[in-house]
Amino acid sequence: MRKRNESVTVEHDRLAAAPPPPQAAGCNLRHSLRLPGGPARDAGMKRPLGRRYGLWFRLRKLIIWLVGVYIAIPFLVKLCPVIQAKLVFLNFVRVPYFIDLKRPQDQGLNHTCNYYLQPEEDVTIGVWHTVPAALWKDAQGKDQPWYEDVLGSNYPIILYLHGNAGTRGGDHRVELYKVLSFLGYHVVTFDYRGWGDSVGTPSERGMTYDALHVFDWIKARSGDNPLYIWGHSLGTGVATNLVRRLCERETPPDALILESPFTNIREEAKSHPFSVIYRYFPGFDWFFLDTITMSGIKFANDENVKYISCSLLILHAEDDPVVPFHLGKKLYNLAATSRSFRDYKVQFVPFHTDLGYRHKYIYRSPELPRILREFLGKSDHGHRH
Repeated sequence: MRKRNESVTVEHDRLAAAPPPPQAAGCNLRHSLRLPGGPARDAGMKRPLGRRYGLWFRLRKLIIWLVGVYIAIPFLVKLCPVIQAKLVFLNFVRVPYFIDLKRPQDQGLNHTCNYYLQPEEDVTIGVWHTVPAALWKDAQGKDQPWYEDVLGSNYPIILYLHGNAGTRGGDHRVELYKVLSFLGYHVVTFDYRGWGDSVGTPSERGMTYDALHVFDWIKARSGDNPLYIWGHSLGTGVATNLVRRLCERETPPDALILESPFTNIREEAKSHPFSVIYRYFPGFDWFFLDTITMSGIKFANDENVKYISCSLLILHAEDDPVVPFHLGKKLYNLAATSRSFRDYKVQFVPFHTDLGYRHKYIYRSPELPRILREFLGKSDHGHRH
């Protein structure tokens, strides 16, 4: 019995020491073939894929959002015409910021006085009056009554009507005042209601009435001195509205100068660089241009020139990116063939692209004094510049 038990024990030990069956060996082989760090490597491969997927998902959401906004804006403008009006006037854009319009001397205008006039009840407009440079010394320390009286002195006067955005203290505007003052002109300019520190709500009618009020205010103090109207950009629309009205009441100015003018606000809006992204949008005219008209904004220079009877000078830079040169040229062609100008001088002066005057730097032209002297010389009734 003892031998049998010993033999069973020995047999059991042999079986335990024997190699595993093929199936078990195959199982162990499969485990042994896995590369070291296998699970960690798989996770590392998943991370870049997940990151790329997350980036594409966010980019797709952004694209959908931008397309939604792009489509929504025309409908928003159509439903709220006041938005379009604000985009035309841009009176809420005040550049440069942080200047005190009560202190024109801070802008280097030491021979300028700040006034406030009231064209209508609840409307107050801020006015700057810069005297000719020849009166610079006399102007030091003087108050408003002196400035008003000196409008009657032997110097011509320019009423300057600025464009949209900014204030009467805009940098390029101040530089033009200095040039005109040096050439011997009084320069009177103002901010329309709703611009700068002027009180009131902007509208084409209101802007035109403000200009008429300032014109009459100057005329009441200047006697027979020549009085010219100078409009720039959107201010050309105000200028032709004003001069048409003056001609209809038979009190025309001595001449009209239009710098960077357009034909009418619809054509200008369609040509403006801001309209590029919507110019080919289905229903562009209905969404945007008709909305401007519904807001009572026309600034129809092309219509107004048919009723203006005074000398006209148009200045336009070929590289103007805001009001395309071809609109200024088109306006000139309309005026030149209009019967209302048959007894008056009509002149168009282009400035070559290489000069880089663009939309608002024509004042830099060394030719400007000669241009004004030759054009306005016939209109100054014997007064010296």
